[in-house]
Parts: sequence; C-alpha cells; structure tokens
Amino acid sequence: MVRILCAAVAATFAVTAANAQVKIGLTLSLTGPAASLGIPEKNSVDLMPKKIGGVDVTYIILDDASDTTKAVTNTKKLITEDKVDVIIGSTTTPNEMAMIDVVADGETPNISLGGSARIVATANPKTRWVFKVSQHDSLMADAVAVHAKAAGITSMGFIGYNDAYGEGWLVEMKRSATTAGIKMDTIERFNRTDASTTGQVLKLMAANPQAILIVGSGTPAATPHKELVARGYKGRIYQTHGVGNSDFLRVVGKDGNGAFLPAGPMLAYEQLPDSNPIKKVAKEYITQYEAKFGPRTTFGGHAWDSYIVLNKAIPEAMKTAKPGTKEFRLALRNALENTKEVVGVHGVFNMSALDHNGLDNRGRTMFMIKNGAWALATK
Repeated sequence: MVRILCAAVAATFAVTAANAQVKIGLTLSLTGPAASLGIPEKNSVDLMPKKIGGVDVTYIILDDASDTTKAVTNTKKLITEDKVDVIIGSTTTPNEMAMIDVVADGETPNISLGGSARIVATANPKTRWVFKVSQHDSLMADAVAVHAKAAGITSMGFIGYNDAYGEGWLVEMKRSATTAGIKMDTIERFNRTDASTTGQVLKLMAANPQAILIVGSGTPAATPHKELVARGYKGRIYQTHGVGNSDFLRVVGKDGNGAFLPAGPMLAYEQLPDSNPIKKVAKEYITQYEAKFGPRTTFGGHAWDSYIVLNKAIPEAMKTAKPGTKEFRLALRNALENTKEVVGVHGVFNMSALDHNGLDNRGRTMFMIKNGAWALATK
C-alpha cells in the first residue's frame, strides 16, 4: 500500500512538473554609463533556449539604467509581481550590492554579473542567496601583479571608479602588489560619468610610477586612458576585465595599443590549445553571438555563463520541487551552491557554501591590445 501511494505521489509530481514554467528575471544596465556592458548581456539572453531540462522558460528583462535605486525597484518587482524563480543581474557592482538585501528577504536566488568579490562575501549572511559568474577582482588583481612583477615593475599608480567596484579593486590590488613587491605610489578616483580626468592624471604623472592601473568598465574607462596617452605617459598601462568589449576598443582607439588586462579566456578563445575545455564551449557561444550581434564581449559571456550554471541547476531543483514555489527557489539555491566542474566560457565553476563564485586560475588570461584587437599578452 505504501509503495502504491509513493508511486502515485511521484506520478502526480511528474505531471505537475511537466506543466511547470521557470521564470527567470533579469535587471540589466541597458541605458546609462554601463550600457556597453548591459546590452551584450541582453543580446546573450536572446540566444538562451526557451526550455531547460524539458521545462518552459520565460525571461523577463528590465532596464535599471545603471542606477542603484532602479536596480532595487526592478528586483522588488521581479520578486513580488512577476514571482520569478531566479534573478540574473545586475550588470554593475554598486547595483548588485544594493540588491542583496532584497533577494535575501525575498528568498530568491540571484546570479550577479558584477565584478567585486564583496558581492558574495560570506561575512554577510544574506549572500547565502547570491551567486556570481564574473571573476573576482582578487583573482584578476593577482594576475596583474604577477604580470607586472615579471616585467620588472616596482611602482604602480591607481585610478579607479569612486564606487564599490573601484574600492574593491583597490583593496585587492594593494594586497597583490605588496605580495609582488610593488609599491602603490598614487591613488586617484573618478566617477563613471566624468567627462574629464585631467586633474587625477596630472597627479599620477607627477608621481611617475612605472605602471598605472585603471579600474573602470566599458567606455568610461577610456577617459583616463586617453588622457594618460595625450599627456605623454610612457609607462605601462593596465586595465581590468571591465573593458572587455568592442565599444571600449572603439572609444580608446589607437591609444589603447600596448595596454594589458586580465580577462576570461573566451576573449580570444581561438588562441587557446584544443585541450582546453573552455575553447569548445566558448566557440559554440561566440559563433552564435557574433553571427547575430557582432563582436564578442566578456559581459555577454558572463550572462551566458549564468545560463550554463542554471542549465545544470534547474533540472536538479526540479527533482524535489515545482517552479513557482518557495520550495523550488530553495532547491535551486542549493543546486547552484553544489555546482561542480561546470565548464563555462569564462572558466570552470566549482561552487560551495564558502564560495559562490567557484572560478579558479582557469578563469583568467592576460591579454594585450594589439592593433586595436585582443591578443594573448607578452611580457
């Protein structure tokens, strides 16, 4: 009798699950200073399948206009009105930091596309609901320090966003630089909307460091870069993975040639050895993307990696709960936390209760800008 009852329950759940629909909400920066990041993220969503694990998927995309208040408003709407099962976004670190309390209170898993490790810091219990598919600033800062040390750099200046992304990078770069024996000479900051950084650049050049790290994202990061070149700076310029798109290359123009940056291996996957498992996954995604939308970007790749980890986690969550329920959101959170050896376009994800990012050194490669394009870095 018990066996018959269990079979009946299982059959009922199977029928219910078959008729279920997963709702994925996204808040992306489609306008404002971070639009050159958010637009390729949206483009990547357009390539995502409408079924995952045999279940229909609906994508609800909202524009947060690169604004923290709007990102919070969007998050609340997606949870309370649209009743999504998971939220992807936002595009930037400040927006995501503002969203953490909302997704935690709504007990809705969130896959962030922002850069800072603070987004998933375990010291904050509310990050239990937050995951992240972009590389930590700590991972990338280490790559910059190692590369600079190998080139004999002993002094480095810093100019970064005056927000959570810039401050997170500053903390990690100071740590990495100290380990590498590099002195951080001068620290300057700028805003995403600044039309000029002349004052900050003059202070940096007065200190005359051997290298300068610019911490920005998208086209705004070109402002201090072009100013440094125009003022005749002869040292080495580093950027972060926040500039991994064609819009930055267009705006920075020939002034970008010779600059270095750490980024996900997808940026120049053709140059990876065939033995690298990321090469195949990146090729499949980029072939689709470039056929429809044009040049690849690291940001579109982050959005695609959010799909890759969900493609693994959703079927797992479906084994125990029905989409649209509190139980499913919890099951999906648990499945994401147990992501193991999932190959994305930016690296291989191995998440745990203590690591809601899961990327290791396979998620970073040093690049340089050569003739207006990305190339594997030389020393």
